[in-house]
Amino acid sequence: MPRRFTAVITKEENWYVAYCVELGVVSQGKTLEAAKDNLKEAVELYLESFGSEDLPDSTQEVVFYPLEVAVGA
Repeated sequence: MPRRFTAVITKEENWYVAYCVELGVVSQGKTLEAAKDNLKEAVELYLESFGSEDLPDSTQEVVFYPLEVAVGA
């Protein structure tokens, strides 16, 4: 049965870093597609190792927005 999780991918210098929010699994790749594929594989391995019972699906709304804060004020 397919499960749905939230992934966040950021670019850090020459690498894309992919993070699964619900599980805390992290992977990376030289391209965006490689980072996605590597994260999917890492999550699958995580679920094989630790089981998939009692894991939450990502059903919440995810909102990204620019956050501006004063620094040194």
